[in-house]
Amino acid sequence: MAPMTFDSFTKKIFIKASLEKIYWCWGTTEGILSWFLRTAEYQKENGTPRAPSAFISQGDTYTWQWHNWDGQEKGKVLKANGIDHLELSFAGECIVSITMEEKGSATLLTLKQYNIPTDEKSKMQIHYACSNGWTFWLANLKAYLEHGILLNETDHDLRQVPNAGFEFVNM
Repeated sequence: MAPMTFDSFTKKIFIKASLEKIYWCWGTTEGILSWFLRTAEYQKENGTPRAPSAFISQGDTYTWQWHNWDGQEKGKVLKANGIDHLELSFAGECIVSITMEEKGSATLLTLKQYNIPTDEKSKMQIHYACSNGWTFWLANLKAYLEHGILLNETDHDLRQVPNAGFEFVNM
């Protein structure tokens, strides 16, 4: 087993849903809004918006906004094969890789975030925060696909709560 480091982390979860449905949840605006984000906009390489039902493609850019956070995440789609693998730039120079693999009656989703800077600020604000965040969001995706429920907080506005992003588990 490779030693744990601050420049990357991996999260895995089995989800009882088809590979196609899980890819749709990650690879379309409609899909990613269904369980993850408040708003998501994708633009093709030529600058035109991608239709909400259309799959993202390598070279697209994105702007994401979460519930309970006023900031935006902007990045680029680095890989999107339309089947079982996506890679996005994320949190600056980091890369998030999402791979899906059918395993019997479930799909194994593996998320790896890597290329994380290892200065003290990045250890806390990227490694720690993103690792915790992705753990929750992958559980939210599982709850949504297997049980039709969302675990993230949308009824209470947490933006004015100090340290909400570090204390609430369902941000």
